[in-house]
Amino acid sequence: MTNTIGDIETADVILITGSNTTENHPVLSSFVKRAVKFKGARLVVVDPRRVKIAGFAHQWLRPNLGTDVAWINGMMNVIISEDLYDKKFVANRTQGFEALKEMVEKFTPEYVEEITGIPAQKLTDAARMYAGAGNASILYCMGITQHISGTDNVKSLANLAMLTGNLGRPGTGVNPLRGQNNVQGACDMGGLPNVFSGYQPVTSDDAVKKMEAAWGVTGLSSKVGLKVTEMVPKAHSGEVKALYIIGENPLVSDADLSHVEASFGNLDFLVVQDIFMTETAKYADVILPSACFAEKNGTFSNTERRVQRIRKAVEAPGQARYDWQITCEIARRMGYEMAYGSEEEIMAEIARVTPSYGGITYDRIAYEGLHWPCTTADHPGTPILHKDQFPCGRGNFHAIDFIPPAEQTDDEYPLYLTTGRVLYQYHTGTMTRKTEGLNDRAPGSFVEISSADARKYGIEDGEKVEISSRRGTITVKVEVSDRAVSGTVFVPFHFAEAAANRLTSTALDPVAGIPEYKVCAVKISKPAEEAA
Repeated sequence: MTNTIGDIETADVILITGSNTTENHPVLSSFVKRAVKFKGARLVVVDPRRVKIAGFAHQWLRPNLGTDVAWINGMMNVIISEDLYDKKFVANRTQGFEALKEMVEKFTPEYVEEITGIPAQKLTDAARMYAGAGNASILYCMGITQHISGTDNVKSLANLAMLTGNLGRPGTGVNPLRGQNNVQGACDMGGLPNVFSGYQPVTSDDAVKKMEAAWGVTGLSSKVGLKVTEMVPKAHSGEVKALYIIGENPLVSDADLSHVEASFGNLDFLVVQDIFMTETAKYADVILPSACFAEKNGTFSNTERRVQRIRKAVEAPGQARYDWQITCEIARRMGYEMAYGSEEEIMAEIARVTPSYGGITYDRIAYEGLHWPCTTADHPGTPILHKDQFPCGRGNFHAIDFIPPAEQTDDEYPLYLTTGRVLYQYHTGTMTRKTEGLNDRAPGSFVEISSADARKYGIEDGEKVEISSRRGTITVKVEVSDRAVSGTVFVPFHFAEAAANRLTSTALDPVAGIPEYKVCAVKISKPAEEAA
């Protein structure tokens, strides 16, 4: 996030898109609801489903799946044509405005309505509301990123914020809501194939030399590694022979699970390090039991870039070890003496080699976290990014055209499927589905469908149906809901026995390599035995 969670309550207008905030980020959603209910903020929600947070919205815009670039360009068309943009900010802090202006000229509200289904007047009203705010904040989540145009979608939201000068002040910003705990911290620490910690490129000679000196080694590779979505196909083809998976359950969470299962079956060796036996761990040659968050010390970096201490509350069971101890022991057995005396010692090394974490120590975050960048011991941290300038100097506008989703509906597969989460289960259910009370609330998978579509396909609330795509079939219970809109169904992805990702497409964003989880074509039918 460019801003903080608390900052949301200082916004005059909040734009939420691609986020079922109430169910996926229930604590954070309370800041939005307080801002609207008690502080006069106005809320615009753009989502293909009538998600719960839309009940607080002054405007809910319902776009067709995978059309985000079009409606964002449409808002910018209105803002520019009606002279509502922040000319001073654009002139002093950005570049590329003319190319952006030329690109969005064709995205009139009427043209956008043809693509997105959003009524032209509603789009115009939303654009005026956002541009007219003293301070406007954008919140987004995986409904924006999990598309073949995910990177373009995020750039487009950045365009919108820069165009209106909504960066660098309280109540503004472009604020991604991370999908899992410490996703931000994992990326910060180099959990990506192209960077060391602090996003220092592995292709940088200076960064490589710095890390070699810190670790007392030579010959560190400057080659960019594989993304997850590149590893699995290479396992299928035999190019990748072994995988080591830590705290991830791809045999529920990855797209096109039948292909993933076949790929894992081709591996010579699989190691899984986790806190419970997962669907993926069942395939493993070696399972390494690790301690959970409550059984260890360390830090988490949350969605607002706040680095926070965690402290062990209980002892880990059985032979479970801290993740860092497991890593060190494997390194030692492979010939490198990776030895640390404590988590605090590791944090001290992080600060030495990571400029954005350079001033963060255990003592400084003993009671309250610090926002990176925090570069020196006396630096106060940076709750709000881009106050005076961008890291690159001027912010770059990106002129981005709309491209449709990779998969379209047709006569055989006439419905669109989108996937997501529910409040009472979490991710692949590794932890939550072992909790009796949560299973009482959300016991199994379902397909959310509009009443009009239920009538059209002759199905009733509560009955079992088959959902099929070009990749697979699952059987789920029907949930007729006013959240759904005709032509689109929703299935949560938590449930391995009816895994939504048996259906989803492996079409990838060309930059980030993220699958298009949020759009694929499906059909719905009675189970074979009932149809007979």
